[in-house]
Amino acid sequence: MKKGIHPENYRLVAFKDMSNEDVFITKSTVETKETIVYEGVEYPVYKMEISRTSHPFYTGKSKLIDTAGRIDKFNSKYAKKAK
Repeated sequence: MKKGIHPENYRLVAFKDMSNEDVFITKSTVETKETIVYEGVEYPVYKMEISRTSHPFYTGKSKLIDTAGRIDKFNSKYAKKAK
């Protein structure tokens, strides 16, 4: 590796998937303000919306999205204003 081009502040960070509460530890330079105790050790925590344990591509399961309900809500909301 070339010297002087890589960050110096690598440390162990807990990444927490907020959709299923899964936590995994890896080295990172991400800035965090919160901490979490995981397996008896305190780590800085980075909260994510989706990870490998909840993404449909990796799990093989897809989530049902209520697009028809959202479209109906939109049409009913703005149909009143169009008249």
